[in-house]
Amino acid sequence: MAHDLFVSYSQPDREAALALVQRLEAHGISVWIAPRDVSPAADWAAEIIDAISSARLMVLVFSGSSNDSGQVRREVERAVHKQVPILPFRIEDVLPSKSLEYFLSTQHWMDAFPPPLEPHIDRLRDYLDSALGGSAAHHPSSEHRPSPDTGPADISHPAGGVDAVHLRLLETELARRIGPVAGHLVRRAAKGGGDLNVLAQCLAQEIDGEMERRIFLEACWRIGAGR
Repeated sequence: MAHDLFVSYSQPDREAALALVQRLEAHGISVWIAPRDVSPAADWAAEIIDAISSARLMVLVFSGSSNDSGQVRREVERAVHKQVPILPFRIEDVLPSKSLEYFLSTQHWMDAFPPPLEPHIDRLRDYLDSALGGSAAHHPSSEHRPSPDTGPADISHPAGGVDAVHLRLLETELARRIGPVAGHLVRRAAKGGGDLNVLAQCLAQEIDGEMERRIFLEACWRIGAGR
């Protein structure tokens, strides 16, 4: 059964993971989390693989504990293999281990500290509203947009002097470098107005690494030149 999110976490972070799930589900976002959603007498590994494959996005509750968890590492590896976008939700100020860094080095992180956790979950919820295109399982009447792993969001109206086609191309280039959060950042930046060059310069600040920023800006220049 398809669902919006797969939540990956380590057992010591269970309380934070369940608080996240409860708050997101109250907002109408469908979530799969173990062990709650593992069927009785089911093959645990098979259930998890199927749940990851049918999710639109994985939220990784990231901490020192998940950093050292072999189960979390396997779930992240499966998500990468299945091309499911991953959003690390960092509840502790720690960096990924080498084994996780291999899979997460290109991901956009969302920090969820200092406490309390609830305001950070609400910020995640607002992002997911945008990333999931307002088409979460409990909102069938909302306008549908593609999921983060199927391409850029459908921005049907020009914003800030940049037309819809150029915004989609801009989002595609940014997503190649920072992942599914690109759509949200492009829409937010477009509300501030400005031409394509202004928008590109603003979004380039979201990219780590001078070389990657330069390549992104060159791609934006080619978009503007119609090449």
